[in-house]
Amino acid sequence: MFDVPLMTYVVTMSVTPGPNNLMLAASGVNFGFRRTVPHLLGVSVGHAVQVMLVASALAWMLVWLDTVRLPLVVVGCSYLLWLAWRQARAGQPGGAKDARPLGFLAAALFQWVNPKAWMMVLNVAILFLPRGSGWQAAATLALWCALVNLPCIALWAIAGDRLSVWMKSPRVLKVFNWTMAALLAATAGWILIDETLSH
Repeated sequence: MFDVPLMTYVVTMSVTPGPNNLMLAASGVNFGFRRTVPHLLGVSVGHAVQVMLVASALAWMLVWLDTVRLPLVVVGCSYLLWLAWRQARAGQPGGAKDARPLGFLAAALFQWVNPKAWMMVLNVAILFLPRGSGWQAAATLALWCALVNLPCIALWAIAGDRLSVWMKSPRVLKVFNWTMAALLAATAGWILIDETLSH
């Protein structure tokens, strides 16, 4: 099922800024790449599982999604705002004893309340799943999405890890964390406003 338009779409959606990539970059800065790997893998595997399940149940999902769209957006945006608050309060890279990066399961589950992930998954399923396909085609589609998604999002975690070299100053790190928090909060606000205006 290798499809150049599919790969182009997945690369574009995976590598552009969004909640996952902002959180991965921030985790790279604050915890380094190695400690961010579970978060990274959770995003990619969670994305693949979401593609497979949504593509497998697309007909039912489209009807159901319309009824839960607003609550899903509110939950997702609330979580983004909580993450923004947590990011704004982050300290020196590796400095806080109780601070830890987002784990595999939390990152995988976040995909279910991430509006950008839903948009990406629905578009992939609608545009690239062959008509009349079964779960095997959905699983293949999910595998291709994960294989393309993982290196794209890894760029953000690696960039964050490399940025941590310049973040040794508490003042610089504070500016970075507040900037990342503001971007997450702005993303949540933009999504909520867009959703409210579309109803």
